[in-house]
Amino acid sequence: MRRRILAVMTVLAALVVSVPAAAGELKTTAAVFPGVVIGEDFPDPDVFQHNGTWYAYSTNNGRGHVPVASAPAANGPWTIRGDAMPGGPSAGWAQSGRTWAPDVHPNPDGSFTLTYTAWHKASGRQCIGVATASSPLGPFTPVGSQPLICPLDLGGAIDANTFVANDGTRYLVWKNDGNAIGVNSTLWLTRTANNGTTLVSGNTALLSSSGVIEAPDLVQRGSQFVLFFSGGGYTDCNYLTSYATSPSLTGPWTIAYRPLMTTASFDNHVCGPGGADFTSDKVFLHGWVNGSRHLYVADLGWANDFPVVRGSRVRTEAERGTLNHCVVRTGAAGASQGAVAAYIDYADSWVENTVYAPRAGGYTLWVGYANGTSTTASHGVVVNGNNQGAVSYPVTGWDNWQQTSAPITLNEGWNTIRLTKGNSYTEVDYLELQ
Repeated sequence: MRRRILAVMTVLAALVVSVPAAAGELKTTAAVFPGVVIGEDFPDPDVFQHNGTWYAYSTNNGRGHVPVASAPAANGPWTIRGDAMPGGPSAGWAQSGRTWAPDVHPNPDGSFTLTYTAWHKASGRQCIGVATASSPLGPFTPVGSQPLICPLDLGGAIDANTFVANDGTRYLVWKNDGNAIGVNSTLWLTRTANNGTTLVSGNTALLSSSGVIEAPDLVQRGSQFVLFFSGGGYTDCNYLTSYATSPSLTGPWTIAYRPLMTTASFDNHVCGPGGADFTSDKVFLHGWVNGSRHLYVADLGWANDFPVVRGSRVRTEAERGTLNHCVVRTGAAGASQGAVAAYIDYADSWVENTVYAPRAGGYTLWVGYANGTSTTASHGVVVNGNNQGAVSYPVTGWDNWQQTSAPITLNEGWNTIRLTKGNSYTEVDYLELQ
């Protein structure tokens, strides 16, 4: 899970992550951002729960070839337990020093399979190897004297991730490292057998890019498959996490309209959120802190089988909600998607949208607006039928779109937010939940 940016495909606009406005916004926040759970270098995490204990693995660092940590709960406390593969990668084909992006999967027979990326001695590229152990803490012993996947003509292979479909079929999702040799990179799906230590059939291309696309993590939801991936340069805050969806493993894949997690969507609380690993209700990710990548965890929810990460902004267009005694104004210059809710001018005027909260609790409601009057305007905020105060709109001028915010409390799952007529007049472009 190392380098790189997005594939270009069709667009999905159901739930979209946005970025903060720079000028004139009122900052009142109740957002809960991802928390650091391992406060040292622990990049490209792979995390799972087994028999009540959580285990996490990272790219090599001063702790060893495959650092491993454990915790009684996803939020910790986490304890570094040493090197899960103390003997290093397979001496038959690999050398130490670049052992990246481990993936550990528990097997039905009680053993564990580690799939790792390592430094190919003969070519200097990166290739994928496999190792096994009887304990999640290791020691993992490499299997075989040759890599499991090593397409040198495509730049080598990195970032293996185990995926088991609902029908029990086991696969690896991985990337050919085209970025290393100036060719396209593709996320591939390959069926495996023998606890993931052998390959069964050919490779199926999922997503391709001339830029950076890496760190895949594939999840099957009730109605669709969700393929998470990282993009942007991993060396700084431009790294990000996005996803694509498909009704089947063979595609077609539709990339989300905006990335799921960016530095901006977290209001700079995480620098370069990438290398992410998703469980049913948590996402583990790394972010830069003082020159190293620390391990974070955030709450995860699923809105009609689309991911929502707590603390990362999700935008809902106001004009797509239910409007009472007000109108949709199209052709709004500079507005998000060119339309806004307007003429919210009467005692019975309101705009109501539905939003999804991964957990019950406090959130920040951001509202994109323009106020062309001469005085601060306001709207009442009604959440799930209950009054939760008001949101204020300083003067901006018409079609000068800014943001303001208010703290709100939400239930887990779907919630309604209604903006009602308050003081003076304003137009509403969008809502963002954080």
